[in-house]
Amino acid sequence: MYSLARKILFRLDAETAHGVALTGVDLAERLGLAARLSGGRVEDPVEVMGLRFPNRVGLAAGLDKNADHLDALGALGFGFVEVGTVTPKPQPGNPRPRMFRLPEAGAIINRMGFNNAGVDHLVEKVMASRYDGVIGINIGKNLTTPVEQAVDDYLICLRKVHAHAHYITVNISSPNTPGLRTLQFGEQLDALLSALREEGGRLDRDGGRRVPLAVKIAPDMDAEEVGLVARCLAANGIDAVIATNTTISRDAVAGLVHAEEAGGLSGRPVFEASNAVIRELRRQLPEMPIIGVGGIDSGAAALDKRDAGADLVQLYSGFIYRGPALVGECARALKARDGR
Repeated sequence: MYSLARKILFRLDAETAHGVALTGVDLAERLGLAARLSGGRVEDPVEVMGLRFPNRVGLAAGLDKNADHLDALGALGFGFVEVGTVTPKPQPGNPRPRMFRLPEAGAIINRMGFNNAGVDHLVEKVMASRYDGVIGINIGKNLTTPVEQAVDDYLICLRKVHAHAHYITVNISSPNTPGLRTLQFGEQLDALLSALREEGGRLDRDGGRRVPLAVKIAPDMDAEEVGLVARCLAANGIDAVIATNTTISRDAVAGLVHAEEAGGLSGRPVFEASNAVIRELRRQLPEMPIIGVGGIDSGAAALDKRDAGADLVQLYSGFIYRGPALVGECARALKARDGR
């Protein structure tokens, strides 16, 4: 069924197709058909970050930036759904076109630029949701906020989403907000994480529940740089790391149509780079939970992420190319690996 739908959707430009597909999933959920698209949710409960996940397969941030489709996406069998990236104020993002498919490589390039309706809108949608899985909320900074003042935006979002998230992700690795990736290193990273950890602890105490903090990092780092990030995460008591975001490298897609478009490249070409970062993180942080994302387009690819050191996995581009069936395929493969 999805292969037919994809032929139709892929005749549209990528961003239009994205919206049409989400509208279709909403309709399927209202008709009670969404679970059939993925074969139902695989029950493979696991505890990570002190949270109980129904299974190890999640939806990565970026597909549902505003939590407008949380119930419908959750009904597709995900063990957790991460919404966002959300910023304090609404912002339109970069001019269109800003999303491009590279089907020969199973890849997508996007330069969306944190387009979203603002944190207040997202919180309203999460509060109204019936989804019973784990909800992650991914937070970022507005384009107009100087990098030197980025901590203020992250703190605003942290305070507003804390009561409504099972975990919160700090996105410092999108290549589409100028200067954002500089927050991944040195004193800037330490200052940001220290402030968020302190405020998160206060909110935990006031709210009577602990909300883990995760940090999402880029794949475009060597082992030494990953080590620097890892030590900062550990020093600031961060609960998990998400590896990885999109890449700015074009080596794997050189010569393909759209390969030279600006933005972050996701999908199959980032798979090995993501795995390399995960392996180094696992070596440096043997106890810290890792959520692996990047290029998962089959159950076998999900297993490779797990073998690299990931405790949980997330889908994005593979989900767009393969559809809801990929969710169940990955969840069943991971369940079988654990012998459950």
